Amino acid sequence: MNVDNTSAIDFKKEILRLKEEKNAVILAHYYQKGEIQDIADHIGDSLALAQIASTLDADIIVLCGVHFMGETAKILCPDKKVLVPDMAAGCSLADSCPADSFKEFVSRYPDHTVISYVNTSAAVKALTDIVVTSSNAMKIVESLPAEEKIIFGPDRNLGRYISSVTGRDMVIWDGACHVHEQFSLEKIVELKKKHPMAHVLVHPECKKSVQLLADCTGSTAALLDYAVNSDVREFIVATESGILHQMRKSCPDKLFIPAPPEDSVCACNDCSFMKLNTMEKLYKCLLDESPEVTVDADVAEKAKLPILRMLEMSKK
Repeated sequence: MNVDNTSAIDFKKEILRLKEEKNAVILAHYYQKGEIQDIADHIGDSLALAQIASTLDADIIVLCGVHFMGETAKILCPDKKVLVPDMAAGCSLADSCPADSFKEFVSRYPDHTVISYVNTSAAVKALTDIVVTSSNAMKIVESLPAEEKIIFGPDRNLGRYISSVTGRDMVIWDGACHVHEQFSLEKIVELKKKHPMAHVLVHPECKKSVQLLADCTGSTAALLDYAVNSDVREFIVATESGILHQMRKSCPDKLFIPAPPEDSVCACNDCSFMKLNTMEKLYKCLLDESPEVTVDADVAEKAKLPILRMLEMSKK
């Protein structure tokens, strides 16, 4: 459908109508555009979206995020139709860890427990013992016996952060997120000079040099909670810019400043994949019930176990 044919459509109205008509639920990640967050039934980070997906009573789940999130929802809800507005919405971190290469990597350490970040393909999850998110990775690693040998993948910055805090000696896959790798230490320092009272909020996927500036290091949800509960009035935020929408909605009297990337001429603190989803694509997705996420049955069966372990361990 071209733009001319859709230019007169009230996308919000039509999305709400189709959602009701088809018994669909819209889940949106914090990194989505603000208008998509506002129309979603549930918003959250990867952990929250996985927890919500596992409990839904709906015929259709529309996952407004990236492809691996749609796969996770499909694995947890095999009897439901799972849609994503744009199948091209991938993840640079997941792409940095191909399943065949990770399988060979894991085979070198046969006596290790394999912990994989949720930002991975279903095929990588199928090679995993426990899936984690940035919200629960620390808690899950600390819950394992001190002598347990661990492989952690694919995010090297998150893995090194957890290792430094817990003291665990982990074998870490060398992957990274293209957004979180781009934040500039020097430019954040300059911003801090202009806003000396501002607290710096940093996602653990950022480089260690940026983490060292943090007043709070944590998952997207943890950074939002910190901002809401803090008496501080100004924040410099080093994670994907979509979270600023919820921060500003939750705290309209506070100032949230996006941390600048190394390249001042690009919007490198935006995830180009997350931003592929639009209201028009969400409307078209519900209208046509496509694109639909599918996961090979054997892969899904193997990948479901480490996801369920994560959800169970997160309850404790």
